[in-house]
Amino acid sequence: MKNPDRRRFTALGAASAGALAMPAIIRAQSAPVELTVAYSIPVLFKDLMESIAREFMARNPQVKISLRAPEEDYERIMQRNLRDAITNTLPDVAFHGLNRQRTLAERNIPVNLKPFMDADPQTRELGFSPSLLSLGQVGGAQTGIGFSLSTPILYYNAQLVKEAGGNPEKLPATWEEVDKLAAAIHDAGRNRTGLFFDWTITGNWSWQGLVFSHGGSMMSADESKVSFGEAPGQAAMRALRRMVEDGRMPDIQPATMFQDFFAGRMGIAMQSTAQLGRFNREIGGRFPLVCGRYPLSAPGARLPAGGNVAMMFTKDAARQKAAWDFIKFACGPVGATMMVKATGYMPATTIPAQRKDMLADFYAQNPNHQISIRQQDVITGWYAFPGQNALRITDVINDHLQTVVSRKAPADAVLAKMVGDVQALLPRKG
Repeated sequence: MKNPDRRRFTALGAASAGALAMPAIIRAQSAPVELTVAYSIPVLFKDLMESIAREFMARNPQVKISLRAPEEDYERIMQRNLRDAITNTLPDVAFHGLNRQRTLAERNIPVNLKPFMDADPQTRELGFSPSLLSLGQVGGAQTGIGFSLSTPILYYNAQLVKEAGGNPEKLPATWEEVDKLAAAIHDAGRNRTGLFFDWTITGNWSWQGLVFSHGGSMMSADESKVSFGEAPGQAAMRALRRMVEDGRMPDIQPATMFQDFFAGRMGIAMQSTAQLGRFNREIGGRFPLVCGRYPLSAPGARLPAGGNVAMMFTKDAARQKAAWDFIKFACGPVGATMMVKATGYMPATTIPAQRKDMLADFYAQNPNHQISIRQQDVITGWYAFPGQNALRITDVINDHLQTVVSRKAPADAVLAKMVGDVQALLPRKG
């Protein structure tokens, strides 16, 4: 005969065990998905990324964003993520320079975002135009979604421009005019510098800007040979050298340029629109700042689109859903509005500029922020060299540009050597 007390004890035990188990199951189901997010250039993005993460988590409490310590620049985050791929420690989401997508795609690291866009009915409400989306495409895949876009522009200290006889309302349209104005501003006795063209910007962006604006290209159409040694590239390199000789540009580092410009000791600086928010904050009304368009020196001239894209690396289905939600928030109208007000980048969505509660009034009240938007008609892709030596090529080009700026060798001779050195690092066709 079976013991009824034992049956009752067993039943009670099972019920108790189930009661104890249920909260654990509920807790597991309600525990937030934690995403690791990597980015770079903390001087521009640290406060912004933290703000976007907080706002996203407030709207999506089921997701926790864990920001990695930012890397210094696009090259550093690229190197870090390439190591991460080997050690299986990639972040779930990463923000990479437009020109670094190709290197990652060649290693099959990013997840194609097109299926997520196609399956999400909200995508059509985000304002991602085909032309802007194309900047995040490699080999037919949507490798990334544009987060911040920029173009090269010129920053002018309007007070120094006036004192040198220039007109802040009619800024130079050619490099020759820029050099002439810079020479007029230059005054060693008063510790004034006329011009600095930041040729050091990540990914050879400045060199590409000079070549593209003279009608040239980095490589031949079939990518078999370097093409920046042709006539447009020669004109670009000579223009850089004339900045030194005619515009009295010193051989200094960008950190010195920023200090001098913010202090009112420099008249003209070529930089990315990405830095506009920083210029405004650091100058603080010390003198009027005016921004001007980048000189275009040939028919069919173009300017490289700078900035970065949000990319998904995680292969886990649950994390992919959360990652897509974060990407579309950061790159969509709300995140883009936060980004523009904190920096000087353009958004990769068309919606904020059309809405008064987002950026319409902001742009109307801040004409310097409109310069980059006015240059959208001439933007082209930020070129990425093919092959395993892409990062090394960046350093090689920078080294040669330094030689021109320091006047250690003639511009034409440096360019010829640079072409040969880059060609040797490219993959062999066939």
